[in-house]
Amino acid sequence: MNDKLIIMAGGASSRMKRTLEEVSLSETTLEVAQQTHKSLIPLGQSGKPLLFYLIRNAAKAAYRDIYIITSPKNEAFKRMIGDKNQDNDYAGVKVHFVVQHTPLDREKPLGTADALLQAMDQYPELKTAYFTVCNGDNLYSVKALRLLNDQREVPNALISYSRSGLQFDDERISKFAVMEISQKGNLITIIEKPDPAIVEKYRDTSGEIRVSMNIFSFYGEAIYAQLEKCPIHPERNEKELPEAVRRLVIEYPNSVQCFPLSEHLPDLTAAQDIALFENINE
Repeated sequence: MNDKLIIMAGGASSRMKRTLEEVSLSETTLEVAQQTHKSLIPLGQSGKPLLFYLIRNAAKAAYRDIYIITSPKNEAFKRMIGDKNQDNDYAGVKVHFVVQHTPLDREKPLGTADALLQAMDQYPELKTAYFTVCNGDNLYSVKALRLLNDQREVPNALISYSRSGLQFDDERISKFAVMEISQKGNLITIIEKPDPAIVEKYRDTSGEIRVSMNIFSFYGEAIYAQLEKCPIHPERNEKELPEAVRRLVIEYPNSVQCFPLSEHLPDLTAAQDIALFENINE
């Protein structure tokens, strides 16, 4: 279906940095965690970062072009991947860099919807291509990545994770988005950080509550207009990709297919999560 994967790794890793003093880390790991994006923190005995394993899984899932969205200060990414802005050979794929620029009137980037919009403007071929987009701090499995790379009947898709399969505590899960899905498996709506009192109403036909972990597949032309129109969230002060997806299915019902998956998704949110990757290997 597509061989392009966009990895969003341009965030400030704020929660990771705030919690570093709460765990015991080696000097090397601590220095990397303080100075660079969390996807570059060395993990386990191999010392390779999460980004390496994510790109490796993408290569196994038949992706051939990887676009990494970073901040303008992306020297650490280039030391790992390659110093060219595009067409770096790494782990069996071609890696290209996208720089998310911050508007002059803001201190922080404008959010994930803006990050994807800037990627498509910097690489116009994405506007008429199928591609997958995901977070840079989650280790998505080969299976999840491959599901979004397969043929389908609708232009867009996402992975709908079963809440029971995610090994997170209730507090963390409460911060995820839940989805309402039709009997045919298409997205009806997506609800960011829902009120716990209404979560039960979103169980699907199998009895599962389906959670979005920010991995989507789009046809460029379909999502681009929604990214341009995406409003700034009144509280979080960012343009969020799930909101663009919510608006997409309002304007084009049945245009987003949901692939159900029940498995845990390793995550690097806070410093405590680093220890969970102790046994990761090549």
